[in-house]
Amino acid sequence: MGIVATQSFKNIISTYLGFFIGAINTLFLYTEFLSDAYYGMVGYMLSLAYVIMPLMAFGVHNTLVKFYTSFKTRVSLNSFLTLMLFLPLLIIFPLIIITHFSYEMIGEFLSTENPIIKNYLWHTVFIAIALAYFEVFFAWTKVQMQTVFGNFMKEVFHRVGTMILLFCLYLNVIDVEQFMMGLVAVYLLRMLVMMLYAFSTKIPVIIFKKVARLSAIIKYSFLIIIAGSIATVLLDIDKVMLGHYIPIEQIAYYNVAIFISAVIAVPQRSMHQILMPLSAKYLNEKNFDSLKDLYKRSSLNLFIVSGFIFLLIVLNINQLYNIIPEEFSGGLFVVFIISVAKLYDAILGSNNAILFNSDYYRMVLFFGVILVIVMVFLNILFIPLFGINGAALATFLAMFLYNTIKLFFVYRKFKMLPFSANTLKIGACIGIGVLLFYFWDFSFHPIVNIILKTALITILYGLVIYLFKFSENITELIDKILKRK
Repeated sequence: MGIVATQSFKNIISTYLGFFIGAINTLFLYTEFLSDAYYGMVGYMLSLAYVIMPLMAFGVHNTLVKFYTSFKTRVSLNSFLTLMLFLPLLIIFPLIIITHFSYEMIGEFLSTENPIIKNYLWHTVFIAIALAYFEVFFAWTKVQMQTVFGNFMKEVFHRVGTMILLFCLYLNVIDVEQFMMGLVAVYLLRMLVMMLYAFSTKIPVIIFKKVARLSAIIKYSFLIIIAGSIATVLLDIDKVMLGHYIPIEQIAYYNVAIFISAVIAVPQRSMHQILMPLSAKYLNEKNFDSLKDLYKRSSLNLFIVSGFIFLLIVLNINQLYNIIPEEFSGGLFVVFIISVAKLYDAILGSNNAILFNSDYYRMVLFFGVILVIVMVFLNILFIPLFGINGAALATFLAMFLYNTIKLFFVYRKFKMLPFSANTLKIGACIGIGVLLFYFWDFSFHPIVNIILKTALITILYGLVIYLFKFSENITELIDKILKRK
């Protein structure tokens, strides 16, 4: 777990830095400097871009990771990498042409409830392209076991760029239309910087020769488009569908609630960057003992860290909503239910990495397609009844069902479960923490309450985890920190 622990720790730091900056943007700057309608439009535009990104990437960012270690000669590897660089263009060029000639029709369809959406279709397309190639270049560095810089670019760069644009908007240096164009420029610049770094880790050698196992690669890429789309749809289709049913201002309130609960997923996102290439390596080498060890350790460590963040969010959420505009407090239920879904996702550890790099991804895709259909149906059913709470409920049910199926599938095919007795003990600690502290607060200003309650929870939770030695890796990390002091 050395490389996993080292790079995961650095990735967690950069990811939390990104989320800290994102929190300032989401909770304060967007809500003060941008109208609710345009804030909702930004959320809709980015969500739609993320939904179509897997299609634009043609699954290359996953394909590159899965097959990279299977090529043993320089020529075969360079031919494979050349294919990976150009394959997304087979989708991107036709989609640009279709968008150009069908702009009015697509725009009218998407803007049924909110006409503002039609004005930013091209913005969405170019952000999707930038997201797609960013992931390709990030995967290029992952297979070199270099994930720290890429994770920094993924989590921090665009949020800093957005913060700068928001202040420029506030100071009247730019207007709102220039702000929307600036967002596109930020994502394009992020992609270009990532490209330069990726090529510095391994210079591309363009060789147009037949690639071994080409049919398997194309088949995997095509199917992984569906897999990537499923994962993205489960995260972002709710915002896209909200745009059809409710005023776009409410998407802004939903965005804030989703962002708060998404902080729980930070450790998983950070660890996932290195879990993917390692899982692919162990599967290619048929090293199932190491794969099982990685599965259990990643699950346990993620449950401890994500459970801690879950406690901080749930136990401070009421105070947090007291320091942001009152209209955003309608997302309280969204925070609770999505937080539970994110925590369950974290408990699965390297489950996704195992499935996406195994030969069983086809069945997972089949289940995923069914679940996307179910999620769309649930959104159609619940959003008109419950608004943003209905979207959250639909997302929770779909994610819970999808993750349970994946958990069962890995167990059936690999005879592995990520859980242990310590999993139950950690779950009990989290449950007791919620019962003890949710209904109690200090009688001070909300910000002071959050600081004091966070400090108290951190000390108590940290002591329990350390004294009972639930995780060997986390105990060693704490010991190193204490020895340095």
